[in-house]
Amino acid sequence: MEHIEQLGQNPRAGNRKPSAAGQKRSNEVSKQKWAIVSLSSIPLVMTLGNSMLIPVLPSMEKKLSISSFQTSMIITVYSIVAIFLIPVAGYLSDHIGRKKVIIPSLIIAGIGGLISGWAAWKLDDAYWLILSGRALQGVGAAGAAPIVMPLVGDMFKNDDDVSSCLGLIETSNTFGKVLSPILGAFLAGFIWFLPFFSFPIFCAISVLMMTFLVKCPKTKEKPIPFKDFFVNVKKTFTEKGRWLFAIFFIGGILMLVLFGILFYLSEIFEKEYGIKDIKKGFFLALPLGALCLSSFISGKVIKKNKVLMKWLTFGGIVVTALSIGALWFSIKLWYMIFMFLISGVGIGLGLPCLDALITEGVEKKERGTITSIYSSTRFIGVAAGPPIIAVLMNHSNHWIFILLSSLSIIAAIVAFMSIKPKAEA
Repeated sequence: MEHIEQLGQNPRAGNRKPSAAGQKRSNEVSKQKWAIVSLSSIPLVMTLGNSMLIPVLPSMEKKLSISSFQTSMIITVYSIVAIFLIPVAGYLSDHIGRKKVIIPSLIIAGIGGLISGWAAWKLDDAYWLILSGRALQGVGAAGAAPIVMPLVGDMFKNDDDVSSCLGLIETSNTFGKVLSPILGAFLAGFIWFLPFFSFPIFCAISVLMMTFLVKCPKTKEKPIPFKDFFVNVKKTFTEKGRWLFAIFFIGGILMLVLFGILFYLSEIFEKEYGIKDIKKGFFLALPLGALCLSSFISGKVIKKNKVLMKWLTFGGIVVTALSIGALWFSIKLWYMIFMFLISGVGIGLGLPCLDALITEGVEKKERGTITSIYSSTRFIGVAAGPPIIAVLMNHSNHWIFILLSSLSIIAAIVAFMSIKPKAEA
């Protein structure tokens, strides 16, 4: 992974001219602050569109007279559709432009929300049309949030700026996860299907911000032919496949663990402890808040230090594995919440590092496609988590903790073995 592993050869050289370079970076970020806010709104909105439904799932189960597994598919179908379309959206964004893919995708996602909301409102047997609307939301999600990462890489030339902004983007994503259960539970407290109708409003706001506040950097280069592009992507995987596949795998596992935890907590809070509505939303927000804070801090401190990125990722996954494994001993309410809070910290430490490694380590021409494949693997985790936990909940809870902890340990081993940045001179 030579492209991504090259670090500064002489740290003292950086100390001789910090002010000019630092001031330049500061000015560039300052000029683009509203563009950064606009870009951050996209993962926030997409996260709201999915995670906002988690606290509402038990109510949907009752209202629609469906099983826990069928309920989990309302989350999963969104991600399954996105998995297959994200690489297509990434390829298109490399060739026709990032905004030309993002804005129509946001509109499609909003239409999907309207369809699901209308079906829940007007139809007696609404389940399958709700799933259709959710699938359309997945189509929109495929062309929106995953394209933000390569667009950030296009907008900033300095690696420190890219890492910092990606940290903010990931924080926005995790903040959406914090806000989602609270907002979803609040809206469902009025009408259970209201979260579906709120999503198009958020999409419309994000479309306006992207249209007027984000200016993509102009390029005079013509898009390369598909055949040559495919050859270049193949070459990238041949040269850097070891660490790329490692990051893909780790990102997918972390999302599986996270959404598995959220689905489990949503079910257990309501069915075992009688915690519902807004109170359940706040309880779900606790581990997500820890994830958000650690993600923000991680994005701020890593800069372009690839060695630090590796060890924060490895350490965060180990913390996640140990905290989930500790639930073998007890699942009392506050002990369980505390352990999942610690696991949220661990996941939050790793995610911005993975984003920065993959964005800074790929050439600009293939960046949209490679980061989109990474986003697809994360969506695989999102899709797999809820149904797997729904099946395991029919058996002993301990199997849930064993599975999630074991997967985290495997991800930690992969991070340790496959991500090998050279030591800074």
